Amino acid sequence: MTVAAEAERAERVKALAARRRAERRSFKYLARRIPFYLLIGVIFVFALFPFYWALRSAFMPTDELFLTPVKYIPTDPTLDHFRDVLSNDNFQYALVNSTIVAASVTLLALAIGSLAAYALGRFNFRGRTATLYLMLSMTIFPQIAILGALYTSINKLGLYNTLGSLIFSYMIFTLPFTIWVLTSFIRALPKDLEEAAYIDGATPLQVFYRVMLPLLAPALVTTGLLAFIAAWNEFLFALSFTATPEKRTVPVAIVNVTGETGSAFQTPWGQIMAATVIVTLPLIVMTLVLQRRILAGLTAGAVKG
Repeated sequence: MTVAAEAERAERVKALAARRRAERRSFKYLARRIPFYLLIGVIFVFALFPFYWALRSAFMPTDELFLTPVKYIPTDPTLDHFRDVLSNDNFQYALVNSTIVAASVTLLALAIGSLAAYALGRFNFRGRTATLYLMLSMTIFPQIAILGALYTSINKLGLYNTLGSLIFSYMIFTLPFTIWVLTSFIRALPKDLEEAAYIDGATPLQVFYRVMLPLLAPALVTTGLLAFIAAWNEFLFALSFTATPEKRTVPVAIVNVTGETGSAFQTPWGQIMAATVIVTLPLIVMTLVLQRRILAGLTAGAVKG
């Protein structure tokens, strides 16, 4: 055998050995990753199954909802449940009320919270740290703990059974959360642009509106969406501070669908699930439309500079 042939044979042996090692490494890699992918799959199914079940029940005819064995896909989809819900005057009132309340809470929280966060994040004054921790403690305070005192206050102010009572009560928890998140974001922003604006003679308010607000856009979108979702989905205060269908929001209206269209022996699950889908879809659409801004707002404040 010539030297060239022996060298070629040695190269083939090395290549084969390298390929086998790569295959073994690939198998080990997959073996290590399989549990991770299984966990992701379980979380994915766990998170999406309730919404799938709501969709399935919303389009399923009433006489097929409780068939045995269970039908996971409607064979004859229907829109009757959606028509029944959307033609309900009380549900229409609830949609309008929730939109007004959630939008008002979001705008107020962003307007007041951004100013307060700018002051807490950029100016040094006595009690700043204590104020921040007070804000944080208010976000984790249980709603039920202040329900009685808040109910008395709202009655004395003449706000019971008004949308103002809901806006006022929701701000108690939404505003501190907004201030806390925006303060953390503002602290991570560089000060160069502000200092240049001050040198040019700008006032603190001018610096805030012309310099800081454009930089705060991702954080404002993130906190605004979270505030809107919290106000849209809130149930305890909406149930406690409203008495008539004309002032209720969608979470309370969905619960009362049973009393309006159901009977003593049947719960209208089709209508309830259709209402749930109608209420959830706007939140999903907003999240999908604003997902880039949301991700930017969640991550931009994590790195300083």
